[in-house]
Formats: sequence, C-alpha cells, structure tokens
Amino acid sequence: MATVTSLRPQFKASPYLIGAGILFIVTFIYAVYLKVTLGYAAFNTTNYGVFWGFPIVVYDYFLLTSVGLALVAAVPLALGVRALDPIAKRCVWLAIAALVGGVAILFMELAHPLRALWATPLNLQTASPLFWKILCVGAYTIVLVLTALALARGARPGEVPRPLAILLGLLALAIAAIAGSVYGMLVFRPFWYGGELPVVFIIESVMGGLAFVIFFTYVAYGMAPDTVPQGTRELLAGPLGVALAVAVLLHLLFTLARTVTGLWSYGEGMQVWQYTVSQPLYWLGLIGGGVVPLVVFATPTLRTQPWLQIVGGFLVAVGLLASRYEFLINGQLVPPFKGSWAPSLLEYAPSQFEWVLFFMGVFLANTIYAGLESWSSTRQE
Repeated sequence: MATVTSLRPQFKASPYLIGAGILFIVTFIYAVYLKVTLGYAAFNTTNYGVFWGFPIVVYDYFLLTSVGLALVAAVPLALGVRALDPIAKRCVWLAIAALVGGVAILFMELAHPLRALWATPLNLQTASPLFWKILCVGAYTIVLVLTALALARGARPGEVPRPLAILLGLLALAIAAIAGSVYGMLVFRPFWYGGELPVVFIIESVMGGLAFVIFFTYVAYGMAPDTVPQGTRELLAGPLGVALAVAVLLHLLFTLARTVTGLWSYGEGMQVWQYTVSQPLYWLGLIGGGVVPLVVFATPTLRTQPWLQIVGGFLVAVGLLASRYEFLINGQLVPPFKGSWAPSLLEYAPSQFEWVLFFMGVFLANTIYAGLESWSSTRQE
C-alpha cells in the first residue's frame, strides 16, 4: 500500500540572513566583552549634563521608525486602503525588527534592564512622560506581535481583525507623541523645550517608516528592481513616494524654523545653536537627508527611477539618524543651571563600546527582518 507524504517547503537562509546573522554574533560577543571588562566606564556620558549618549539616540531612532512603520501598516490594516496591501506585511516585519534592535541596545545600555521592566511601571510616576512611554511600548509590543502572528498564519491584510489593527495604530501614534513630550516638556533644556515636538515626532516617525519600507523592499528582492512585482513598484513610485516627499518637506520646515529661532534667541542655553550649525552632522541631516531626497521624491520623473528610490530612501534613513543625534546630544551640551563650573559647552563623542552597540543593533534588526522575509517567502512557495 502506497503512502502519500506531503512535502513542505524547506526554510532557506538567504545570503542576506547569513551575513547579517554572522555580523550580529560578532558584534554582540565584542559588546559583551567590552561591557564585562570596562563596566559603565565604557560609555562616554558624564555626570555634568550629557546623561543620554549615542545608544539612547539609536534606541529612539529605532523605536520611532518602528512606530512609523506600524502607522504605515495601519493604513491598509485599519483604514482598509487596499491599494497598500502589498506592503502591509513588510511594514509589520520591519516594525518588529526595528523594535527588537532598538530595545536590545537600550538593554545593553541600562545597568539593570530586567529591573527596569517591572520597577518603572510599578513606581507609578504618572507625571513623567517616560512612565506612559514604557507602558505604551509594552502594549505596542504585544499588539504588534499579535498582528504579526495573524499575518504569519496566512491572513491577508484585509483579514486581520480590525480592532487589533486600530489599536496598533493608536498605540504607535501615542508612542511617537509621548516620545516628543519626553523632550518637549523639559523646560530646563531650552534646546528641546516646545509643545510642537510631539507632532514633529509623529511626522518624523512616518518619514522614517516610509523610507525604510521603500529601501528594504528592494533589499528583500536582492537589490534587483526588475524582480519587484509591478504593483509594488507602482506603489513605491506613486503614493508612498509622494507621501515621503510630503513628510520630508514638513521635516525640513520644522528644522529650518527651529534653526532660525535658535540662532535669533539670546536665552540661556540657546547658544548651542551656533555650535550646531557649524557641525557637518547638521548639514548631513538637512541636505543629505532632506533636500536631496525631497528633490528625488517630489519630481515625478525621478521618483519612478528604482535606483533613485533606493538612494533616496537610504539618505532619508541616514539623515534622520544624524538629525536625531544632533537633536538629542546637542540638547545636553549646555548643562542645566549652568554655573562657573561649566563656562563653555560640554563635549561628547561616542566611545568604541557605543559604536559597537550601534552596529550590533543594526545587524540584529537586519537579521530579524531577513529571517522573517525568508520564512515568509518559504510559506508562499
């Protein structure tokens, strides 16, 4: 009697997954070695005023990109815009990858990361935006995983439970707004203080999410534009590209408005703006991550060119990281309640360990995304 056996497609690790995985393991081992041997002295932060260093910059960058991707995914999942269905699953995969990469860096930065998981919410410091941010990030993680599981089980974007998708979008929106409030409510940090920051963080989150989905769509297809499905290519050259152009324009307007106000103001703490505009990083974020991508995605004839989309998306992602660094670090260079003990601006540069953490997070996020893409493509065979 003959028996019939069903053959399931075997998981195939792509070169992208293998390469990212190896680099993550190497950087993780080196990061653990540096932290064990150097302790907290591995960081270049000080007690004079620069309390948050490069790891916090990268954590914020990844977290905001993750919620931006979730907001993009919520358009087809929650609002029922079926035209964006082809990128919904990829947005969720990228959101998970960015979230894990960012949280991993934060955990390596904290002295007692596991304690923070329970101590922070149980402290009930409800007046602090950080309290609400951590609660929302926890809820967001759960909802994001549930959404991913629904898609992983074969549900189409239109079949994902709508209440779940709506909750995902609302939590993503809340995290971006609260993250802006963490800085905007600090009145003793004039460089940061302002009620517009929650709205700006939402705009920049969407901007990062759109840039990531455009760039990593091509990465998923081996940087071979001809292999990308026609419908997806039309999305990248049409609605997504236009939306990214609008987000970049709003980000540019915000940056220029802050710059003019900062240079004009004579208030204590605002003198850091003279230093800011003298740094290459500021111009990298403004020109490389703003003006150049805006020209690409706002010009119809350029926006339809795949390699310009790739370069433009990459420039936006790098420019946002540069802007996040300039925003977070420069905001701490004037110490609070400045006295004779700090007559000039403070100095900070990432240490070797902080750079290793950055690359560890990047490679971890890429490993997770590559694994999810490889697994998803295997399921479709």
